[in-house]
Amino acid sequence: MSAESAYSQSIERAVKAIQEADLVVIGAGSGFSTAAGLTYGGERFTRNFAPYIQKYGMTDMYSTGFYPFKTLEEKWGYWARHILVNRYETGSLPLYEQLRELVAGKEYFVLTTNVDSLFAKAGFDSERIFEQQGNYGDFQCSRPCSQEVYSNEEMVRTMVEQTDENLCIPSELVPTCPRCGAALTTHLRVDGSFVNSSARQRQEKRWEEVLQSMPGKKVLLLELGVGFMTPTWVRFPFERITHVLETATLVRLNRDHPEAMAENRERTVSFAEDMHQVLGDLLAKKYASAAGAQGEEDAS
Repeated sequence: MSAESAYSQSIERAVKAIQEADLVVIGAGSGFSTAAGLTYGGERFTRNFAPYIQKYGMTDMYSTGFYPFKTLEEKWGYWARHILVNRYETGSLPLYEQLRELVAGKEYFVLTTNVDSLFAKAGFDSERIFEQQGNYGDFQCSRPCSQEVYSNEEMVRTMVEQTDENLCIPSELVPTCPRCGAALTTHLRVDGSFVNSSARQRQEKRWEEVLQSMPGKKVLLLELGVGFMTPTWVRFPFERITHVLETATLVRLNRDHPEAMAENRERTVSFAEDMHQVLGDLLAKKYASAAGAQGEEDAS
């Protein structure tokens, strides 16, 4: 079988699984946002962070997350801009909108390790999203003294506006915890201080309810750009569900790691092709199938 024929068969099989599914669970990792255009290196990085590259020798937005800034004023001079660029200046992206269109009319739930809010921006129901690793839009106490998180947009915009020529913010703008006065930090899972906020607890509870509802349903697991950096949040759970639930199908889009576990190969459809191409072809096949079904109904 040619590669083209194999790809076409995979598209047909994936669309059939989506159409027949009683529940679609989307699992998205950083590869999906990267494919959508939220890149952490290259031209986008140099365009937004040229002064920081010159001063600190930074190479990309991922590695800068570990940069040892000497002062809090320096740290927030960088991090406020990082959050602004990736959380507040990025609108809805077409790849996410394609995905929303693909699952339109379906019961769905989203698991994501991404912290950029792109699912909500694309119109996905916020009540059906579990952001497992936190969100750029929140701060938390660095101690932490509580499980509270604090919306940061106003603070971030003010810090960016008042960043000086040395790429530092004024000392009085360094964010502090309103409860204990300790430094605030990003609400991202980077160590054991990550707080489980009430909003995240609600998201996790909804995910547990979705898991409990799966027996007896045809479940489509749609995995997008999830590699092996943090596989315990999406990739391994999806493999486990596929293995134990006979009515589950796993559709995996992953350029570098499209392969399935040996035990799940019969119920896994894998794509290593460009995600824009795959989602576009899935949508085209979905609408062609719907049009064909409508034509048959009209003819009868």
